[in-house]
Amino acid sequence: MNYLVAVLSDRIQAEAAYLDLEKVGIKSSILGRGYKTADEFGLIDPKEQAIKQAQLMSFWLVPFGFFAGFTFSFITGLNTFAWAGEIGNHVVGGLLGAGSGAMGSVVVGGGVGLVSGGGDALPYRNRLDAGKYIIVVEGSETLTRQATRILRQFDPENIQGYAETN
Repeated sequence: MNYLVAVLSDRIQAEAAYLDLEKVGIKSSILGRGYKTADEFGLIDPKEQAIKQAQLMSFWLVPFGFFAGFTFSFITGLNTFAWAGEIGNHVVGGLLGAGSGAMGSVVVGGGVGLVSGGGDALPYRNRLDAGKYIIVVEGSETLTRQATRILRQFDPENIQGYAETN
């Protein structure tokens, strides 16, 4: 499946482009104020993806951090917390390691997810927030080529084709 995404500056242009596409039998969707939202269409929210990634990372980083902290405390024989006793020192070391693992999952999972999680979805969301309209055409390569010729007549701010990979 191929996708063609065109950003148009106003509603009148978007409606005219939609009607021209419809005249030749090409089904498309309009995103923008008064039409589908980014969430309704299915554009990925990068913040949501970052949270999922951080949770996934914490699933294995927190236990690994606990094990690493406990092991480090055991091997070195440090008596950092005299009030905790010998076993308590190792447990506190493990808890500190687990805390480090949790911080690492937020930084690595969440930070990387915010930077790269959205792909092109974030710029499109920003354009929708700025009052622009987006026309999306789904179909075969020949259909998207035909749609490209029609949409270029409306002088879009941006026109981009995507091929779905599985």
